[in-house]
Amino acid sequence: MQAWNAVVLGGGDARDPFPAAHGAGVKALIELAGKPMGQHVLEALHDSRRVARVVYVGPLNADMRALVDEVVPDSGSLLGNLEAGVRTLVASSTESARVLVVTADVPLMTGTMLRDVLSAAPEVALVYPIVRREVCEAAFPGGRRTYARLQDGTFTGGNVFLLDPALIERFLPKIRQLFAMRKRPVALAGLIGWSVLLKLLVGRLRVAELERRVGEILGVPVRALVTPHAAIGVDVDQEADLTLVRARLLPEKAQGKAEAD
Repeated sequence: MQAWNAVVLGGGDARDPFPAAHGAGVKALIELAGKPMGQHVLEALHDSRRVARVVYVGPLNADMRALVDEVVPDSGSLLGNLEAGVRTLVASSTESARVLVVTADVPLMTGTMLRDVLSAAPEVALVYPIVRREVCEAAFPGGRRTYARLQDGTFTGGNVFLLDPALIERFLPKIRQLFAMRKRPVALAGLIGWSVLLKLLVGRLRVAELERRVGEILGVPVRALVTPHAAIGVDVDQEADLTLVRARLLPEKAQGKAEAD
C-alpha cells in the first residue's frame, strides 16, 4: 500500500477581517462544533489511517498540536508555506512517501473521503481532485462555488492535492510563475496558450487536454481526479460558507452525543 505523509496549510493573512470577526487570528482557528476548524481536518487525516506523518504550517492550539508531528511557522505566503511544509517532511521522513497537501479550511472532509481519494490517486507527480457541479449542488444546495465548464462537464476544484516530493523542485518554479501572473491575464494567456484558453472559455476544452497542457508547463505528469465527495470542494472563505458548515456539523455533534448517552 502506498505510503503517505501530509502537509496541512493553516496559515493566513493577519489583516483578514473574516477570522478576526470570529475571535480568531486565522481561519483555521475559528471554532466549529466545539473545536477549531483546522482540528476537524487533522482528525480526518488521523481517521483515514493512511497518513504516517503530518506537518502543520501555521498557528494551532494544544489539542491540534497533539495530532501533528511537526509545526512550521506561517511564512506569510501560500507557496512559501507549501514549500516549507514539504521540505520539513522530506527532511524528517525516513521512508519514501507521497505527500497529501490540504488546506485547514475544509472541516466537512472525513477520513473515509480522504481514504477514497488516496486509494484512487494515480502514481504521477501531481494529482488534483475535482468535483462535478451536479454532485456539489446535490450535496450542498444553495452553496456558492467557483466552477470551470469543460467539454467533459462542469467542475470545481478540491482543496487537496497530491504530489511526489522528489519532483517538487522541478515544478515549483513554474507554479511560482503562474501565481505571479494571476493578475496579468495577457501574460498568463501567453504562457497557457491562446488556443487552449479560448477552448476553456467556450467550454470546449477536455480534462485530458488541460492535464496535458498543465503538465507541459510544469514539466511533470499531471492528472485530475474526479471525486464523488463534494465536501472536499467546500472550503470556508466567507460568512455564507461558515453558516453552511455549521449547519452540517452541529447536527452531527448532537447525534454523536446522543449515541454516547
